Parts: sequence; structure tokens; C-alpha cells
Amino acid sequence: MVTDNEGYIHLIEYLTEHLSLFENKLTKSTNSETIMAVIELELSEQIIAVCGQNKNLSFNQRNAIIREVDSIVYDLEEVLSGAVNNPVTEQQARFIKEFAMLIKNLFDTEINKLLSENVENHKM
Repeated sequence: MVTDNEGYIHLIEYLTEHLSLFENKLTKSTNSETIMAVIELELSEQIIAVCGQNKNLSFNQRNAIIREVDSIVYDLEEVLSGAVNNPVTEQQARFIKEFAMLIKNLFDTEINKLLSENVENHKM
């Protein structure tokens, strides 16, 4: 759905272009949350929004979305492997929020395509 399209590849490239934000350096953070906890929180919020906006998704479609999100989290863990357990800084948290919103946009686009195809197939 999302992880196998060109938009996702561009998002991963965007993340790698900003890896310096996550370099393993000792930065002062007043936040006790880890980078991984913020990633999970932000992605969860965005996916809840996606599903809430698309109440006509089937159970199987929602499960497919959850599997995709699991795959995305795994990819992020791989790319940010040295930093995921570090306390998150404000700058990192802002980037993660933006990244999660971009992921949501990918899902919105793919779901709109999927639902449009379903409508067209029912008209035939």
C-alpha cells in the first residue's frame, strides 16, 4: 500500500538527509521520552486520524494499514538504530511530528485511490 510506493522511498530519503538531527551526541534534553516512544506516539496519532477519517474502510483494510505502520516503525528503527533509545530533543520531536504527518499524507493518498477504485468497480 504505502511502503512499496515511490513516495515512501522519497520519505526515507528525506529522513536520511536529516540524520544529523539524530546523531549520537550528548545533547541536553529535558524530555524523558525516547526518540522511539515519540515515533510510536506520532505515528499512532496520525494513523488513528486516517482511520477516523475513513470510517468505510473494511476490517481487512484497517489491518493492512496497521501492518504497514509496523513495517514503517521497523524501517525507522533500522535507520535510526543508534539513537532510538536516546531522550528526544525538541528539534527531533518536531521533525518526527512532521515525518509522521507526511506518512499520513501517503496513507490518505493511497486510501483515496483505493476507495475511488472501489466506487468505480461498483458502478460497472
